[in-house]
Amino acid sequence: MLDLPFNHTVTIIIITVIVSMLAFSKQELMNRLIFWPPAMQRGQYDRFITHGFVHADGAHLLFNMITLFFFGSIIESFYRQYVYDLGFVLFYLGGLIAAIIPSYLKHKNDHRWASLGASGAVSAVLFAYILFEPWKLIFVFFIPVPAIIFAILYVAYSIWSGKRGNSNINHSAHLWGAAYGVIVTILIEPRILPHFLNKLAQLPF
Repeated sequence: MLDLPFNHTVTIIIITVIVSMLAFSKQELMNRLIFWPPAMQRGQYDRFITHGFVHADGAHLLFNMITLFFFGSIIESFYRQYVYDLGFVLFYLGGLIAAIIPSYLKHKNDHRWASLGASGAVSAVLFAYILFEPWKLIFVFFIPVPAIIFAILYVAYSIWSGKRGNSNINHSAHLWGAAYGVIVTILIEPRILPHFLNKLAQLPF
C-alpha cells in the first residue's frame, strides 16, 4: 500500500458504495441521481457527475469498485501532485463527465434512455495505469492477463457490443472514459508516452 496522507481513492469508493446502497432501496434517490438527458432541460447538470455514484446492482458496483481499488491508488500517486493535492479527484470526476458527453449528445432527446455507474471514470483510471505498466498482469475473473492485452480486448469488445446495441451497458462511456484517461495523462506528462513505448518493447516473454 502506498504511504499517502489521505487516500482519495478509498474515499471515492466509500462514498460510491454508500450512495449506491441507498439508491438500491430508494427509487426516488436513484431517479434523481441517474443520468437522464431530459433532466438537463431542467438545469440538473449535476447528473453529469452524480450518475457515477449509483449502480444498476451489486455486481455492477462490486466490479467497478474492485477495479478502482486495485488501480486507483497507483494513479492517484501520480495525479495528486497537481491542483493542490486534488488532481486525482478532478481527474476522476472529469472522467465521469467526459465519458458521458458523447452519449448525451446522441440521446439528448430520448426520454427512454438513461445511464448510470462509475465505469467511464474507472476506465479512465485503468487505461491511465496501462500507460505506466502495460505488461502488468490484471486478473480478469481470476485469469491473469497482461494489461495491454486486456486493453485491446476491452476496446474491441466495447466497439463490437456497442454496434450490436442489444445491451443495457453503455459501452460508449467505457471507450470515451478510456480515451480520456490516456489523452489527459499524456497531456499532463508527455514523457509518459516514450515511457509506455519503452515498456511495451520490453516483452516479458
